[in-house]
Amino acid sequence: MSVFTILFIADICGKAGRQATAHLTIPLKEKYAADYVIANVENSAGGFGVTPEMSQKIFTYGVDLQTSGNHIWDRVDILEYIAQEPRLLRPDNYPHGVPGSGVFVDHVDGVKIGVLNLMGRTYMADIDCPFKKASRQLAAMSEQAKIIFVDFHAEATSEKQAMMYHLNGKVSALIGTHTHVPTADEKVTSRGTAYISDAGMTGPYDSVIGMEVGPSLGRFMTGMPKRFTTAKNDVKIAGVIVRVETETGRAISIERYQFGFDIEDAEGSRDAIFKRDKSESPDADSENDNDNDIAEKASEA
Repeated sequence: MSVFTILFIADICGKAGRQATAHLTIPLKEKYAADYVIANVENSAGGFGVTPEMSQKIFTYGVDLQTSGNHIWDRVDILEYIAQEPRLLRPDNYPHGVPGSGVFVDHVDGVKIGVLNLMGRTYMADIDCPFKKASRQLAAMSEQAKIIFVDFHAEATSEKQAMMYHLNGKVSALIGTHTHVPTADEKVTSRGTAYISDAGMTGPYDSVIGMEVGPSLGRFMTGMPKRFTTAKNDVKIAGVIVRVETETGRAISIERYQFGFDIEDAEGSRDAIFKRDKSESPDADSENDNDNDIAEKASEA
């Protein structure tokens, strides 16, 4: 039996998340013998969106494909870039005419993998129905690839679970994103679909879903708008590993992972956590690449 292993990196949040991704993607790929790496990048730019330069840089860290969600349009300069870069996906159920695509089929050593990015509507934007969109896209994708991976960016666990039953046995993996809080409900269904309600966040966990505590708490207590900035402490890289039968597209296993990262001891983070010899990693973002210089705005995380 041939096995295809997918490494998914949960929502990259701000500079801390980018640095963890820069230093730990290759070690993670080696640790789990991953064949393909997918990362959700919609919060990479100070917690709000992703810039073309950041997207390009994240690809150099060892990421093969990038997914996103409701914050994909927060940086205006992404509009032209996403129309030209098919490996950066936006939710496919945005209305017709929106730049970019929510579907990509890739080839890895003779194996085809299809990736579909969808966004929920409960407590989120009232865009096209993700359930109907999924049905239409899968009819075409299943003709191109046995392995199909879905990033479902949604707020409500109920909507994510409903989507799991809707796609049960039709996709290899349905991975929930958006809340930045990892859930403990990972499973492989009897019909061969790997599922988790939320893969969590790659970024600072001493925070309110990646943002500094003070402004977030102040907004809840006063109801007044606050300027949100990404936090810096207790940085972790998180996500899931999904193993799939290459011939059938059925998931074999899903495993959560979460590892700490210290930018002051990046080599130690790699060596101690992954128990591997000291090796080179792509350069992390320089200290001059400051999130506060990217014109962070007070917007809902």
